[in-house]
Amino acid sequence: MTGGGVPADSRATTDGRVQAPIGAGATEGGGLLVIGDVVTDVVARHATALVRGTDTSARIRTLPGGAGANVACWAARSGCADVRLLARVGADSADWHRAALRRAGVRALLAVDEEAPTATVVALVDSTAERTFLTDSGAVLRLSPDDWSPAMLDGVAHLHLSGYLLFAATSRATALLALREARSRRIPVSVDPASAGFLAELGADRFLAAVEGVDLLLPNADEARLLTGLPEPADAAAKLSLQVGRVVVTLGDRGALLAAAGTVTGRVPAVQVRGAMDSTGAGDAFTGGLLAARLAGADAASAAAAGCRAGAEAVTTVGGRPGP
Repeated sequence: MTGGGVPADSRATTDGRVQAPIGAGATEGGGLLVIGDVVTDVVARHATALVRGTDTSARIRTLPGGAGANVACWAARSGCADVRLLARVGADSADWHRAALRRAGVRALLAVDEEAPTATVVALVDSTAERTFLTDSGAVLRLSPDDWSPAMLDGVAHLHLSGYLLFAATSRATALLALREARSRRIPVSVDPASAGFLAELGADRFLAAVEGVDLLLPNADEARLLTGLPEPADAAAKLSLQVGRVVVTLGDRGALLAAAGTVTGRVPAVQVRGAMDSTGAGDAFTGGLLAARLAGADAASAAAAGCRAGAEAVTTVGGRPGP
C-alpha cells in the first residue's frame, strides 16, 4: 500500500513499490535518474556557539531534503527537463515529500514504507554557514531490490547514485543492482560518496570496491582524503581517477578540480558569494548543476563551472533545495 496514492506518471504495486512506466514522458537521450535519499530536514541556524545544558537561540525550519532528492531538484532547476528520483520514504510524510518534488519538476518514484519513518536530519548551522548533521536514516537504507525496476532506466541518459545507499546492506544491494543494469545498457553512472562520517565507518576499501569502474566520482575534499589516505585533494583526485572514469573533487569556496587517468586535468574557481546563510546541500547543488550541464552537452570544465554556480546559489538559501 502507498501513502495517499501515487502520481499519474508511475505505477504502484500492491506492496508499496513504485515503478516507472516504460518510456513514458522521457526526453529521448536526455533523462536523469537519481537513486538516493529523501529526508525531512530540521535546519537550526544559531548565531552564537551552542551552550551545553541550556538554551541557545536559533531560527528553526522544517524543510524537504536528502542528498539524492536535492541533486534531482537542482538538476531540474538547472534545466534538465526529465529528472526522476527513486527513494524510500515513510508513510508519515510521503505525500508532503511527493508534492515538494513535483513542484520542483522532479518525477517522484517513491517507495512508501509503512514501518519505518522518513529519514530525518537535524542540521546545526553556525554563523559561518557551516553545518553539522544529526542523522536518523529511517526508511532511506531500507530501499530494497523489490523497489527497483529496470524500466526506470528507459529513456535515461545518466544514472546518479547517492553514496548514502552504500552504507547499509539492503540499500547497497539495490544501488548495485541499478548500477549493473545501467552498465549493461551503457548508461553512464556517477556516485557521490555523500558523508565523510559514514564513509569512515564503512571503510574506504569497501566503498571503492562497490564503485569501481563508475564513470564519475564526486567526492568533497574530506571524502577524497578518506578514500585515498592522501592529504592533498589534487593527489587524492589523481589517485581516485585510476579506479573510476573521471573524478571531480569539490573544494568549497576554492572551487573544484577535475582528474582523469591519474592526472589532474583542470581546476574551476568557485563563484564568490556574499551573505552565505547555509551550506546544507551545496555539494548536492553542485552535482545537480554539473549533471544537467553534462546532459545538455557541456564539456567537463564547463559542467563543473555550472556546478559551482549552482553551489553558490545554494549557500544563499536555507536548506538543501533551490529556493522558489
